[in-house]
Amino acid sequence: MPRILLIDDDEHLAAPLTTYFARFGCILESAVRPSEGLAKLRAGQYDAAILDVMLPEMDGFELCREIRKESDIPIVMLTARGEVMDRVVGLELGADDYVPKPFEPRELVARVQTILRRQRSAPPAATGTQQRVFDGLSIDLDRRQVLRHGERVELTGTEFELLALLAAEPGKVFSRDDILNRLRGHEAELYTRAVDIVVSRLRKKLEPLDCIKTLRNAGYALAVARSEPA
Repeated sequence: MPRILLIDDDEHLAAPLTTYFARFGCILESAVRPSEGLAKLRAGQYDAAILDVMLPEMDGFELCREIRKESDIPIVMLTARGEVMDRVVGLELGADDYVPKPFEPRELVARVQTILRRQRSAPPAATGTQQRVFDGLSIDLDRRQVLRHGERVELTGTEFELLALLAAEPGKVFSRDDILNRLRGHEAELYTRAVDIVVSRLRKKLEPLDCIKTLRNAGYALAVARSEPA
């Protein structure tokens, strides 16, 4: 059963969500303070984390940043006001999704389930050989591992899925809508911006490789030469 950690200082939220997640075969544990949540993440094996933005000690953005220093665990942010900038900042820091408050428990469960399915399943359009090898870049789809000049690159689940999608058809231009439909399929207006954010994060992690090209008003493509596995 998937284990999810909720970090939210609303003590009245954890109990009903724990019961609701259990109906869908998930174990939900909770922490009301970021320090407690970080300790639990370091001590246990969790499949995803849900972070509130408004927290004591540090806000959810800082907490997300701290988690990303140590883990690529899928992260869903809870934004109290549902403001676009809150969502954008969370995505820039490495969050995989967001849910604005107030929310329906079923929506939160659905978002977490979608992320977990993506994390555990083969990337879209990635069929046949489960390894993509390019000049300076190797993508192992079975192990979900990326090597840049032989050194491992730590990617979030969303970053990996995007790279695997582009690598499945090198040179093909994927529009933002193509990427949204293949990887997310949520609200297009915000997530068009989210695609740009994830691409920016991915490019930074792959430096000094310059393998993701932007085609103005068209989309993104992987532009790097294939090579044979060693």
